[in-house]
Amino acid sequence: MCGTMRENREKPTHASSIGRRQLLLGAAGGAALALSPAKAALARPIMQTGVGRQAPDAPTSGAATISSHRVEVPMPNGGVASGHPLASMAGVRMLMQGGTAADAAVAAMAVLNVVEPWASSAAGNGFATCLDKKTGEVVSLAFTGAAPGLLDNQVDPAELVAGHKAAVTPGAFGGWIELARRFGRLPLSTLLEPAIDYARDGHPIDASIVDTIRRQQLALARYPTTAAIYLPGGQPPAPRSLFKNLPLARTFQALADAETTAMNAGADRNAALQAAYDHFYLGPVAQEMARFSEAGGGWLRMKDFKDYRPQWAAPVNTRYRGVDVYCSPLTSRTGLEMCEQLNLLEGFDIGRLPADSPQAIHLLAETIKVAKSDVYRYAADPTSASVPVGVLTSKAFADQRRRLINPDAAIAYPTGADLPGGGRTGLRRHLRAPSVPGDTTSLSVIDSEGNAIACTTTLGGGFGTLLVMGDTGLICNNGLRTGSTAPYRDHPNFVAPGRIPLLGNGPVIVRDNGKLRMIFGSPGGETIGQTQFQTLVNVIDRGMSIQDAIEAPRFAIDAEPGFYTPGAAIKLQLESRFPTQTFTGLAALGHSVGPVGPYSIGSIQGILISADGQPMAGGDPRRMGYAVGY
Repeated sequence: MCGTMRENREKPTHASSIGRRQLLLGAAGGAALALSPAKAALARPIMQTGVGRQAPDAPTSGAATISSHRVEVPMPNGGVASGHPLASMAGVRMLMQGGTAADAAVAAMAVLNVVEPWASSAAGNGFATCLDKKTGEVVSLAFTGAAPGLLDNQVDPAELVAGHKAAVTPGAFGGWIELARRFGRLPLSTLLEPAIDYARDGHPIDASIVDTIRRQQLALARYPTTAAIYLPGGQPPAPRSLFKNLPLARTFQALADAETTAMNAGADRNAALQAAYDHFYLGPVAQEMARFSEAGGGWLRMKDFKDYRPQWAAPVNTRYRGVDVYCSPLTSRTGLEMCEQLNLLEGFDIGRLPADSPQAIHLLAETIKVAKSDVYRYAADPTSASVPVGVLTSKAFADQRRRLINPDAAIAYPTGADLPGGGRTGLRRHLRAPSVPGDTTSLSVIDSEGNAIACTTTLGGGFGTLLVMGDTGLICNNGLRTGSTAPYRDHPNFVAPGRIPLLGNGPVIVRDNGKLRMIFGSPGGETIGQTQFQTLVNVIDRGMSIQDAIEAPRFAIDAEPGFYTPGAAIKLQLESRFPTQTFTGLAALGHSVGPVGPYSIGSIQGILISADGQPMAGGDPRRMGYAVGY
């Protein structure tokens, strides 16, 4: 999400202002927007009294209101919920060819590279949380690149937002290969085929993507390799016109051919996948990106590509009201946020409060506030800092920190807890160093064998560095910017050569008594942990279906100048579908409250296993999210 239309960059607006998400709602969304905030928030299917046995969409018996803009999608044999219908369908194609959840995830991520280009790239970064049905093990894969070894952290921070010096080492393609190697079955050439087709032959570009390009047109135009693809003829493509990325098609085809050549020479599956990996990280792709970076004054070199490795690790986890929640470990901050938020909230009976009540939102917001203060103080690349992960995710720590929360009044944004071994040493309350928001996409997959994967990938800010790397068609993540890195030089997450910046990506798997219960993830920068937290509460504490949990109104807290700064001014942003009394009640509790668009915070794609074991999936209408099952 780029420009003013991304959920994590939006400033409070009136409900009547039409942004990117509203465009995605279509006719159904227009009906919802015509309601008052109170009525829209409380809308549920109400059948009108009709004559005879007419259909539910007949004029006299149709529903007076709707509760969902998407239907729940059954997945009796598996399926994919992702940020774009073409990506979801590409993943399902893999499942129908006998592929696994990992195969479907790789195919979907590759297509997202084409159809959500401002948020996804094989040269970006991400995390996956994976359930291996055979072993019962939940594991996390980090495909997160480090800052280049030549980085000069005395540079003007503005140079770390866009352009040649803003790039971190590409991680996503290495993650695709690792997923395919450990859990996949199909050849990489098969997995990349849909993405190659869409990049080479084109796809009808969504109007919202065109609007995103238009909003960043001046910035994109600064870079000829970028403008050649995204500003054909000097202008954004027309909505629904056939959009192509021919350099990307050639890159993906070359990676597929590297695998095929190795297989034809007698290589086994692992060796063939390694040949594709080497083509990217040691061969022509890395060589072109390193050449282009050096020519433009950037810091990426072949050594950065050679040193990169995707990392398997145990996820962070906690137990919340009887279910086990697994999320990404460092270098994601969101796993820590999710665990601490849930541990804090467990001390309150949130389920007895109406979801749109000021009291419920107050408790959730204060929980988020306390968790962020702790996580932003300590989270960093664990290879360069000692991070007290066990403490931050413990029930005892939550019991201690819960004392900060006043059920009757908003507190100031606190200082993170004083813990031994790490954290920021010099707490500067007045340094003005606002975070630069991030842009991301997410998908959830389940296959017929019960294997499950949630992936969240990112380019950092919208279109990442804004820079297509030479003739590759690829854009790098701009993770060196403030937000992914700390603004304080003495903080363990301050930008440094070889250090992996933090991501907000935190895809989640939930189990109940050892059985899979949920798979989900969201984009949204600073709002990712907040969005996922609220969705999980909707399901576990309120018993909502997956689609209702996704579409329910959300809020987010925002900090000025940022969450790294104790005492930062906190703004509570509510989607405008909340009733008026919710806004006034929160203001009475001491919150600074403002409305944002009715569908503007996060974009959850998720799967929930029903009581009788059936996967049901939901897609978020806040973007182009769609679930496809078979």
